Amino acid sequence: MPPRRVIGIDAGGTKLLGGVVDDQMVVHHRVRRTWRGADRQETLDIFTDAVEEVRAASPDVEAIGFGVPALVEWDAGVSRWSNHLPLDGVPFRDLMSERLGLPVLVDNDGNASILAEARNGAAAGARHAVMISLGTGIGGGLWLNGAVYRGAKGMGAEMGHAVLKLHGPECPGGCPGIGCFEALVSGNEIGREGRRVAEANPDSALGQRLAAGQEIDGGIVTELAHAGDELCREVLALIGERLGFGLVGLVNTFNPEVIVIGGGAARGGDLILEPARSVIAAHALPPMVEGLRVLPAHYGDEAGMIGAALMALESLA
Repeated sequence: MPPRRVIGIDAGGTKLLGGVVDDQMVVHHRVRRTWRGADRQETLDIFTDAVEEVRAASPDVEAIGFGVPALVEWDAGVSRWSNHLPLDGVPFRDLMSERLGLPVLVDNDGNASILAEARNGAAAGARHAVMISLGTGIGGGLWLNGAVYRGAKGMGAEMGHAVLKLHGPECPGGCPGIGCFEALVSGNEIGREGRRVAEANPDSALGQRLAAGQEIDGGIVTELAHAGDELCREVLALIGERLGFGLVGLVNTFNPEVIVIGGGAARGGDLILEPARSVIAAHALPPMVEGLRVLPAHYGDEAGMIGAALMALESLA
């Protein structure tokens, strides 16, 4: 019997990754899109265009799963609120199913990511796991008692909006919070800290790039850090330390077996994860730390796409 195929789409605050995935978790075709400042109609059109591109390469797909950076009312398939995309109040599941002529599943992107990592990735075999995805903001997912935890209305696990610093900076996007985890730890925050370092150190590698007109973002900081630049390594260590303090609260609250760190900013690897592990070891409740693993996502920044595809595959069973 030929493998069944679906489409998984993972959308973040500035980019989209999609692909055709079969029931053996093999990705056959990929598509990427970026967006900045797109309105609601343009955003939905980008989703549609991305699906149609990969569908043209594999017309036998049976369903589509979407992971979106929004509070998704799971049972109704409605995007209630989004911090980064104009998706407030969108009946996403039914609207996209009508547009595309296939069954559609939609969930928060963090929920999609933890599903992938718990089924087949870094948290495979665990009954209790936490996923944090570092991208434009912070995506979060909980795997509790062997299932995705969604809360009373299907909108739970927004761990990026837990308050990490009293009277801290305003949270980016539409969040009304201040001092949120997302405001202090994310791919964008790596870029912001990198720019501060560049401005304060004009002769540094970052300073020279800034003077040359290059935008200082998390990718550049991470690239230079891996190349050995000490100032960039200090930026990643700072972000890793903040990440660790955010994770302490999650460790003490959920007592997970595994914490999985994903998203584009996780490319910092141990330059971010080791400071985070050190903070957890020093400040989490001691019994909670016993046996705890803090691991990079097995699927890297494709975890959300794989998880969205898994949602679609499991709906066919």
